[in-house]
Amino acid sequence: MSKKVGLIGCGAIGTVLAEAIERKLVVCDELVVFDVDVAKAQKLKAALDFPVKIAGSVDELLASKPKVVVEAAGQQAVREYYGKLLAANVDFIVMSTGALLDLNTNTPKLHFPSGAIGGLDALSPAALAGIDEITLTSRKNPKALGKTNTQEVTLYEGYAEEAARQFPREMNVAATLALTVKPAKVKVKVVSDPAVTRNTHQIHVKWRFGEMNLQFANDPHPDNPHTSALAAWSAINLLKSQLEK
Repeated sequence: MSKKVGLIGCGAIGTVLAEAIERKLVVCDELVVFDVDVAKAQKLKAALDFPVKIAGSVDELLASKPKVVVEAAGQQAVREYYGKLLAANVDFIVMSTGALLDLNTNTPKLHFPSGAIGGLDALSPAALAGIDEITLTSRKNPKALGKTNTQEVTLYEGYAEEAARQFPREMNVAATLALTVKPAKVKVKVVSDPAVTRNTHQIHVKWRFGEMNLQFANDPHPDNPHTSALAAWSAINLLKSQLEK
């Protein structure tokens, strides 16, 4: 069976994913890419020896019959193409999980990686048993949030859904948590802190049978400070496991 991979979005995360295919960390036959900015798709293809086909549209990408499609293009792209991905009956991996909060995610074809955090394998069963309280504190350098403050500033306090809307590139981590532990509501605090160089996420959970404290301090992706390098590698790991099925 052909193992083609479709990629929507040829930015920082898409490039890391393509490079992993080039290095044979992920084994597939062909990479079919689409980006609304054709120059980005062309740049990606030019940087690789691996066979890459540039699709002119998402419809053309899906017509090539990929085994798995990876979205790395942003929340708007998910909203725009979600119906087509469902209709194509193809396994698809969504990076921009904030968009999924408004969509029907009840399909076995949808997969999302853990992104910039981990511990979802513990949080999911805790949610099943019953979570009393879950909080996420995300602390990033102002540059990673598109800010220029020189003192620590709390930019947002509220729930995950609104955090993912207000920070569509930086807070998909909040959406991933919300999707994992629903119906529990995730309280979120976003801090712009010039004293930190890493994207730091602290998760505190009180659940029916105990407590959990999880902390992640990730280097920002060098080409896109809005996202963590770990986010790209979690997508690579998930893609690898999907292709091996």
